[in-house]
Amino acid sequence: MTPPSETELPTRISACRLCADRFAATATAHAPRPVAWFRPAARILIAGQAPGLRVHQSGVPFDDASGDRLRKWLGIGRDTFYDTDRVAIVPMAFCFPGYDAKGADLPPPAICRATWHDRVMSALSEVRLSVLVGGYAHRYHLGTRAGVTETVADWRARAFPAEGPRVFPLPHPSWRNTAWLRRNPWFAAELVPELRRAVHEVMEK
Repeated sequence: MTPPSETELPTRISACRLCADRFAATATAHAPRPVAWFRPAARILIAGQAPGLRVHQSGVPFDDASGDRLRKWLGIGRDTFYDTDRVAIVPMAFCFPGYDAKGADLPPPAICRATWHDRVMSALSEVRLSVLVGGYAHRYHLGTRAGVTETVADWRARAFPAEGPRVFPLPHPSWRNTAWLRRNPWFAAELVPELRRAVHEVMEK
């Protein structure tokens, strides 16, 4: 198969139906709806986990309370966040994975990462700042086996590299992590201000 060009990738991903049978067998019994929100010229990468049900319905990434919290951490509004010429939003699964029988989120299917992500990362050659949201993104982009708290606590080692793009590992901005944020006040006091400065520096160049 001929590799898709950089500009074709979002269209190819949006048409992907590899997980149709997998999703049909979940408690939500939904059809695939890949949310591919990036262009090769983007300077900031937001690497997340997977769309939730609301994003599956709207087709817009982080179109929920988690997105509101993430944009607050970044210090940018919706217009900037959704500008695909500046910001690429690339979750570890492009589709909503569904819920299990108990109503819990299913993990991002590994086949999505194996099929698409190396191609997407190769296409995003202009990225100057990567924001890694949650453990799945940490493991893929950093190759770490550490937990989320340990990875985020070591943020300075990646936010101030000797060379190459700056990287900020973050917890997921879900309401489920509100208790984590209270237990780790250094996140809001130290990491978030530096993240905002980095975002604005990249945007201004």
